[in-house]
Amino acid sequence: MNGKGIFNEDMYGSRAKIGLVYIASSWVMEPEFYEMSPNGVITCTSRVALPDDVSADSVAEVGRRAVDAAAVLAEAPLDVITLGCTSGSFIKGAGYDRQLIENMKKASGGIPCSTTSSAFIRALEAIGAKKIAVLTPYVEEVNDKAKSFLNDMGYEVTNFIGMGLIKDHDIDNVPLEKVYELAKKANTDDADALFIACTGLKTIPIIEALEKELEKPVITAIQATFWDCLRIAGVEDKIKGYGVLFDY
Repeated sequence: MNGKGIFNEDMYGSRAKIGLVYIASSWVMEPEFYEMSPNGVITCTSRVALPDDVSADSVAEVGRRAVDAAAVLAEAPLDVITLGCTSGSFIKGAGYDRQLIENMKKASGGIPCSTTSSAFIRALEAIGAKKIAVLTPYVEEVNDKAKSFLNDMGYEVTNFIGMGLIKDHDIDNVPLEKVYELAKKANTDDADALFIACTGLKTIPIIEALEKELEKPVITAIQATFWDCLRIAGVEDKIKGYGVLFDY
């Protein structure tokens, strides 16, 4: 056999290998990553434990554990490593998020690293949104941190709805229909885009329907994280079916 040979090896990550640091008690992000993955892109996952209650203190612990997880993931020849946790990366502000990325990069031996918070900010920049409506599953103290992070990054929040969920499993079990209805309720006419936070919420099957009904871009935590990983890894595919973000 010459060249690539007669067998197709795209299923093993011939185009990009993504490293994902994800919450041990959650199960939504990986299947959504797999669903969006173009041919030749794979995801390798390492898990970090999240305390049972989703509070400001508990999610901050995720960032500390993510650095060690990045070092483990780096044993594989990855193109990018990301922390798939929205609140775990914004909870202490933009400076903390940037430092977390640097710490992950150092621990991984120089592999490009990112977080969900950095990803959704880049996504909002890509679509040109400045005013955003927000839906989260979080409790009030975490929502307050999210609002502060968005304001500090220069975004005007036109409306904000939090579900007040404490248990991680409760977040993952929110039905798509409920996410859809709450997202519509969170939207405002003057918002440039709608943002749905948390990598534990199921979202990708409803993105296109929401965009059609609301007539504006919809950015979700998992969608933005995957898009960000692709672009960092040099994969520029305009994937269809998961929102206008992939046109950028």
